[in-house]
Amino acid sequence: MSNKKLAVIMDPIQNIQPHKDSSLAMLLEAQKRGYEIYCGDLADIWLDGPVPRGRLTKLKAFDDSAHWFEFVDTVDVDLGELDVILMRKDPPFDIQYVFSTYVLEQAERRGALVVNRPQGLRDANEKASTVWFPDCIPATLISRSLDEMRKFIAVHKRIVVKPMDLMGGRSVFSTGIEDGNHNVIFETVSDYGRKYTVLQQYIPEIAESGDRRILLIDGEPIPFGLARIPAPGDHRGNMDAGARVKVNPLTDREWSICKQIGPTLRERGLLFTGIDIIGGYMTELNVTSPTGIRELEKATGISIVEKLFDSISGHCESIAKTSAIPVS
Repeated sequence: MSNKKLAVIMDPIQNIQPHKDSSLAMLLEAQKRGYEIYCGDLADIWLDGPVPRGRLTKLKAFDDSAHWFEFVDTVDVDLGELDVILMRKDPPFDIQYVFSTYVLEQAERRGALVVNRPQGLRDANEKASTVWFPDCIPATLISRSLDEMRKFIAVHKRIVVKPMDLMGGRSVFSTGIEDGNHNVIFETVSDYGRKYTVLQQYIPEIAESGDRRILLIDGEPIPFGLARIPAPGDHRGNMDAGARVKVNPLTDREWSICKQIGPTLRERGLLFTGIDIIGGYMTELNVTSPTGIRELEKATGISIVEKLFDSISGHCESIAKTSAIPVS
């Protein structure tokens, strides 16, 4: 019987921060379970007619911040013959990312388990999909209209403004009705009304309790949240923006939110996700490359990657019991 094979589509592995990289944690767990492991970027996958192909690099992974990988060789493969493909490419979520999901969807049709499901990735924009759960979110506007943005800030007084397609706190602004810069912020983030922009009511609890990251596997939450508390003088609860971290058990409100969103995540094939919660409100649903595994594992002793790969194994067994969708 041939070895199991897993590929991660991600940004270059040589550029990651290994001590906190969730994709590396997944590679290490896959390797531990006997998978041959491969990596590649969007440029390394394509469609040859209906056949999804990849030029992937086989590697060995190490839990060592000074030496976390070794490349073995590069191979051309039919992506449909892989057991598992982890789509872990960081945003921006642009049209090239969308095109890549068409390649991965063909791999899924030919029998590979793709995490997260390509259609789910296309449907669940990390900012916009929160509106599927209106009872869970703060007041939110998604618009290109500068007039609508001005109306929103007039009602809510202090707000957060952010682009639809970035991550890590990039180009996220906090502004208020008395701030003379709020109009130029709207113009800048929306490119003068040419780009949809997200506006949310500012939640003051961000300063004390932080932006809470909760990870869910197949719609079931890890029972601890990773609070990212903004650095002094900053409003962004993002580790990339210098936020400090603190781990606490989920609150009743957070359990309630997870219970509300879990069935939808499972239905859409979003097997590994992260949600951001501030003051009891969900502000984002992370589906492209959720992070926080290593910080939560270190603080709680829970092996999140073991739980994730137990779930992946279950899905692979289900695929093995049923034939792939016929490909013409």
